[in-house]
Order: sequence, then C-alpha cells, then structure tokens
Amino acid sequence: MDLVLVRILFVLIVSITCYLIEPFGLASKLDASIGAGIGLAIVLFEWRLRRVSLKRLIGAAIGSVLGIFGAYLFALVIRNSLDAPHLRSFLQILVMLLMAYVGLIVGANKGDLLNLSALGGIFGGEKQSKKSYKILDTSVIIDGRIADIAETGFLDGIIVIPQFVLRELQLVADSADSLKRNRGRRGLDILQRLQKVATLQIQIVEDDFPAVREVDLKLIELAKLYEGKIITNDFNLNKVAQLQGVAVLNINELANSLKPIVLPGEGMKVFVLKEGKEYNQGVAYLDDGTMVVVDNARKMIGKTIDISVTSVLQTTAGKMIFGKWDERAGSRTESRSAIPVVQAVPVVPVQVPNGELKKSQAAMAERPAE
Repeated sequence: MDLVLVRILFVLIVSITCYLIEPFGLASKLDASIGAGIGLAIVLFEWRLRRVSLKRLIGAAIGSVLGIFGAYLFALVIRNSLDAPHLRSFLQILVMLLMAYVGLIVGANKGDLLNLSALGGIFGGEKQSKKSYKILDTSVIIDGRIADIAETGFLDGIIVIPQFVLRELQLVADSADSLKRNRGRRGLDILQRLQKVATLQIQIVEDDFPAVREVDLKLIELAKLYEGKIITNDFNLNKVAQLQGVAVLNINELANSLKPIVLPGEGMKVFVLKEGKEYNQGVAYLDDGTMVVVDNARKMIGKTIDISVTSVLQTTAGKMIFGKWDERAGSRTESRSAIPVVQAVPVVPVQVPNGELKKSQAAMAERPAE
C-alpha cells in the first residue's frame, strides 16, 4: 500500500511541475495532462522493471553505456562530415537512440551469462539461485511424451527452445510428405501444451552457431554456452553429448527405468504374437511394449500361455525378457481340459400298484417261449 501511495504522489508531483513551468509551451492544463502521462509511463516502466533479474539489469546498464559511448564516436564523425545543421542534428540523435537501444537489449539478453557470485559480497547469494536450463531437441518435441512429464510436475527450471530447432520443426510441418507433415504439426501442438504448464518457463533463444551445420552439434554448443542439459530421445545425440561432457536427459531411459522389474524364475502370462528369429521361438509383447522371447512356443502363436522367465537383458534401447514355455506342463493342462465330463443320471424308482404288478407277471408267464 505504501508503494502505491508513493507512485501516486510521484505522478502528482510531475503533473504539478508541468502545470507551473509549462515546459511544452501549451496551456497549463494541457501541460499538466502531458506531465501526468509521463509520470504514469515512468511508474509502468518501474513496475515492469521489478520482474527483471539483477543479472539482466547489470547487463542492460553495461550495454546502454557502451551503446551511448559508441553513439558519441559516431556523432563526431557525423559532425565533421555533414554541413547541413538540421540533418546533422537528426542523425546524431538517431544514432544515439539506436545505439542505446541496441546496447540495452543485447546487454539484457546476455546478462544471464554473468557470474555475480565471483564478485562476492552482496552478490554471493546469486550462486544459490542459479537457473537450470533444459534444452529441447526436435525429436523429443515430436515424440510428445515431454508434455506428459511436464504436466505431472517432474520437470522444472527453464525450458530453452532454440530458434534453429523451431525452424527445423517448421520445415517438417511444411513437408510434402503427409506423415512428416503430421509429425511436425504434432510437435507444434506439444510446444503449445508446454507453454500452458504453470510450473515451466519457456524461453526461445536466438543464439545460433553459423560455423556449425548440424542441428545436433548446435544443441551441444548451446548447452555448453548456457551450462544446461539436453532433453532428447536420440541415441546418437546422447552418446556424442556425453563424450563432450554435456549432461543429457534421455526420455527413453526414463521410460525404461519405470517399467516393472521382472526377476528370473518368475512366471507370467503372455500372448504369443509372432514367430521368433531362432528355431522354435515365439515373440510376445507386454502392455508397455517390452519384447518377450519365448522358447518352445512357435506352435503356440495366437494363444495365451504361461511361461517362466529365464533372463532379462537391459540395453540403452530398451529391455528384453527371455522366457521358456514348458511343453509338458502345457500338454497336461490341455489334456485335462479335453477330457469329457460325464454326469451320472440318478435313477428314480417308480411305484406300481400290486394289482397291476400281478397282471404283468401273469402275462409274462403265459407268453410262449421263442
């Protein structure tokens, strides 16, 4: 509340000063209105400036000073080169505004690269608030699982999207191939989902490396510049980045680590889908896509069987489970299910009257023998 009163008082002071001095040569009330507008603009600038980090402020100040110094040198050249006073004054003012503006913007953008903790003193606390940059690869954007991970809250920090990755994604979206075009548009939709996640801060950077042609190598150089991590599911990029000392977060490795653990000797029920590469093998898949290779199960294709796990192979590309189907146990189970079950029919005794029973016995005694 105190800051609001101070801001209102500042606007009133500027407005009253313009009303009394009349700096613009207009009516007193009109000058006061212009002064009030200038005061409001300054308050708005101060309110927006509070959101800027200390590094960006220092970078913007240094860039502005360097830009004004460069504009002064240009103004000396313009003053000694032109004779027209009006044109000379206009060019000097234009150059000063241009250089100051460019220095301000460039200095603010590069201010995050400053290491204020090295200065010590009041800047020593900046080390604790070091930002965590995570750079997205084109493949992981098209994959789409990064949006699900971000929405669950397991991803934090600043998500950096390079401009050259956006250009590559746009080329894929504009491709003549319908499959590539759909993948590119899917990637753009994933970026929109990431921008809606409240816990993430999306930052699109213009940094480029013209001397480097391949996008993967540009990502590695950008990660070195920002001291960040690359999020990808590209196996080759993962290996090359690790060789150059860049941290990588691989989505495929995360998915493999979340799969259920299966130990040798455990039993499971699988559906044999197709024939394996080796003799008398069958191949099945779990719900998470894990391949299960089953021995002695070639003739059980299209059926659900119980197997015993023999070994588990974990690779960077995924997990493979090897199992064995006991043919004798399966045949016993099938034979049991094939035996017909005969239900005994109970015999119900019939009561016959004595008179009728004697008549039937007499009729049988009188019947001539054949």
